[in-house]
Amino acid sequence: MSSNIVAILGTGVWGSALGAIAKSNSHDVHFWSHRGDVTLESVVKDADIIVSAVSMKGVIPTIGKLRSLNLPTDKIIVTATKGLDPETTRTPSQIWQTAFPDHSVVVLSGPNLSKEIAKGLPAATVVASNDLAAAERVQEIYSSDTFRVYVNEDPIGTELGGTLKNVIAIASGVCDGMELGTNAKAALLTRALPEMIRIGIHLGASAETFFGLSGLGDLMATCDSSLSRNYQVGYGLSHGKPLEEILADLEGTAEGVNTANVLVKIADLEAIAVPIARQVHRLLRAKITPEEAIQALMERDLKPEFCDLDF
Repeated sequence: MSSNIVAILGTGVWGSALGAIAKSNSHDVHFWSHRGDVTLESVVKDADIIVSAVSMKGVIPTIGKLRSLNLPTDKIIVTATKGLDPETTRTPSQIWQTAFPDHSVVVLSGPNLSKEIAKGLPAATVVASNDLAAAERVQEIYSSDTFRVYVNEDPIGTELGGTLKNVIAIASGVCDGMELGTNAKAALLTRALPEMIRIGIHLGASAETFFGLSGLGDLMATCDSSLSRNYQVGYGLSHGKPLEEILADLEGTAEGVNTANVLVKIADLEAIAVPIARQVHRLLRAKITPEEAIQALMERDLKPEFCDLDF
């Protein structure tokens, strides 16, 4: 494959790892950070692919800067951000596509713990877009002997899988921190999946996407690793640490905190059952203790296992 110019927006661990993969595949990689001295215009000017790895709160400001540059429509925009906008409740790809309606927008998401990727450990991910050709081009750019890339045509489902599991990862950290055992952890993750699917279907995603790498795969990786920042939040809360203290000690952003707030907002407006996310939300706001959150989930009404799925 011919060499491409790849612009990486965001120089955190994730952005740096994505840049390293592209560079190892002999592509020309340029980095931009809002804290750096290099201008955004100079980084994206000749880029074939623009990869956004900024945090959720940085998405809209970054888009604002890019819109003033009149980007040619042949540049592919890849979003690797997991989160929901607190004002509009939209996903990053929806925000990017609205801002750049004539560009191909590709979602990159999967069970990709940044620090493991940075070490060159084997992993797989998904690139998804309504423009399959654009997704396949990104697939070719990023596929390597340690990074296997799959494609699909469900960007919203791929994106929501990686976003919603962050909330569950907080619950998982609580579960492990309280030493509730393997049975409890298995029950939590198994019941989390239909909760994610309910939300996804309501927001226009395909149910089957959540059984793939960006759904179940990312759920398993993030909820069972101390490398996950969201898991660390839950683990800290289980030991009585204040949320502010936990967040101050993290390397990077725990997107699940904001996502829990936005998710409950969506659930309230659309009458979607999100029992796990709701307890996480209450815990994050210090409305309940970890013990009370567990008790609330255990005391829910009895029901058949598959009564609330319509796929």
